[in-house]
Amino acid sequence: MSILTYIFGWPLLAALALILVPRNYRVILRVVALLATFVPMVLAIKMFCQFQDGLPGYQFEQQIPWVASLGISYHVGADGLNVGLILMGAVVAFAAACCSFEIQAREKEFYILLLVMTGGILGAFASLDLFFFYFLHELALVPTFIMIGVWGRGERKNYATFQITLYLSAGALIALIGLIALYLQSGANTFDIPKLIKHAQASPLAASAQNFIFPLLLFGFGILVSLWPFHTWAPLGYGSAPSPTAMLHAGVLKKFGLYGLIRIALPLLPQAAQHWMQILAWLCLGNILYVGWVAMRQKDLNLLIGNSSVAHMGFIFLGIASLNLIGVTGAVVIMVAHGFLAALTFGLSGYLYRQTGTLEMSQLGGLCRQLPFIGSALLMAALAGSGLPGFANFVGEVTVFFGAWKVFPCATIWALWGALLIGALYMLRAMRKVLHGPVPEQWAKATDANLWRKLPYALLLVSLLMFGFFPRLLTDKITPDVEKIVKMVQGETLAAGSIRVSRVQFGVPPNYGREQATAFDRMNSSNACPLQVSGATPEITSGTRVLHDISGPVLATTTTFN
Repeated sequence: MSILTYIFGWPLLAALALILVPRNYRVILRVVALLATFVPMVLAIKMFCQFQDGLPGYQFEQQIPWVASLGISYHVGADGLNVGLILMGAVVAFAAACCSFEIQAREKEFYILLLVMTGGILGAFASLDLFFFYFLHELALVPTFIMIGVWGRGERKNYATFQITLYLSAGALIALIGLIALYLQSGANTFDIPKLIKHAQASPLAASAQNFIFPLLLFGFGILVSLWPFHTWAPLGYGSAPSPTAMLHAGVLKKFGLYGLIRIALPLLPQAAQHWMQILAWLCLGNILYVGWVAMRQKDLNLLIGNSSVAHMGFIFLGIASLNLIGVTGAVVIMVAHGFLAALTFGLSGYLYRQTGTLEMSQLGGLCRQLPFIGSALLMAALAGSGLPGFANFVGEVTVFFGAWKVFPCATIWALWGALLIGALYMLRAMRKVLHGPVPEQWAKATDANLWRKLPYALLLVSLLMFGFFPRLLTDKITPDVEKIVKMVQGETLAAGSIRVSRVQFGVPPNYGREQATAFDRMNSSNACPLQVSGATPEITSGTRVLHDISGPVLATTTTFN
C-alpha cells in the first residue's frame, strides 16, 4: 500500500475513532488529534526525503479500480507538482492541531472536523483520479463552513459564514461543471488524470470545447483561490475563523484551485490556456495592487493578514500565466511557501487574540517586549511576507518575476511595485503598531508561549527558512514535472482533426505576399477515414501556431498546403 494512503488515511480513521470517544475525555480527544496529524507529518517528511528527483512518471503510486464502467479508480501518486504540497499540508495540519487548545467548547466535534478537513485535502493533493480529486476536496471544504459558524469569533461571524459558503459553493459547482464537461468531451471514458492527459496528447480536444471548458475551470478554481474580483469572502472569513481553521484553509485548502489549474487545465486544454493567460495576467494585478491597497487601510490585524493572503495569490497566478518553466516553477514554490507563511501568521494572531482579547492594532503595542518569542516570530513572518531573502517566499516570488518578465513585462513591473512597496508598507507598519512602542497597561500580564506552545510556530518558521536557504530541495523536484506541463502547453505538436500533426513550418519568405506553405507530418489515426486534415490556416496565438477548420486532402506522408 502506498505511503500516500497512510498520509491522508490516518486523519480520516482517527476522525471516525473520535466518534466513539465520550466528549468529557478531553485529554484523549486532544492526544488522538495530535497523533493523527503527527504521524502523517512524519510519513510526509519520509516521503519527501525518499522522492527521487527527475524520475519519469509518478512515485509511491497505487491504483485500485472502483467503478470500471465510468473509469473511476482509487489512484494516488506523487510527482514534483504535489510532493511539496503534501509535505506542506501535513506540517500545517500538525501545527493547526497544536494550536487547537484555544477551543474550549464542543471539542469533540471540532477535532473530528479538523481531522476530516486534514484527510480530505491531503487526499485531494495525492489523488490522480478526477472523481476522488474533487470529492476529497469537498470533504475538506464542508467542515470549514461549520467551524466558522460554530467556533468563529467577532460580530460578523454569521455573515462571514454565509458569504464563504455561497462563494466557495458557487466556485466548486462551476469547477464541477467544467470537470464533467472535460470528461464527456475528452472521449477517453476515464477519470484517471494520467490517462486523460495521454489521450489528450493523442487526440486533443477541439478548440471550441477547450474554449468552453477552460473558463469554467479558471473561474471555478479561481473563486476557490480568491482570484480578484471574486475574493471578498476570504479576508472576512479568515478574520472570523478560529485559528486552526484559518491555518488549514488559507495555508493548505486554498492551494487546491491553483494545483487544479496546473495539474488539469493546462495540460488538457493547452490552446484555450494560451488564450486566457493574457487575461489572467491582468486579473492577478487586482489581487496584488487592489487588495494590497485594501490591506493598507485595515485596522484589524486578522483582516490585514487575510487581505495579505489574497494579495499573495496574485503572484502565483502571474507565474501560472507566464506559461514558461521558470514562472510556473516559481508559482509552485510560492504555493508551498505561502502555505507555511499563512499558517504561521494566523496561528500567531490567534495567540495574540487569546492573550489580549482584541486584534485592533490601535489598542496593541509593545508586544515584542512583553511576548519576545511570539513578537519575534510575527516580525519574521512579516518579513517573509514582504519577500525578504532567506525565506522561501523570496525564492518563489523572484522566480515568478523572472518568468513573467519574458511574457508580460508591463504587468511584471506593476507586480514588482505591489510587492516591494505596497506589501512591505502595510506589513511593516502593522508590525510597528503591534510590536513596538510602549506596552499598554492592560497587556502587562500577557505571557509569552511556553515550550510546547512554541513548537508549531517554530516548526513553520524552520520550514520557511529551510526552503529559503536551500531552495533546491524543492525546485529540483518541481522543475522536471513543470517542464512536462509547459511542453504540453507550448509543445510543437498540434491536432488537425483526428490526424496528429507536428513540426509545423512556415518556410515561405515574407515577400511571397499572402501565400504560406505549411508542412504536415502524418501520423497514426484511429479515425476510419483519415484522408482529411483539418486546419491549414495558420494563426499565431501567444507564440504558438493554431490551426483552423480548412480541409485539404492528404496526398502523401508529408503534404504541403499553399
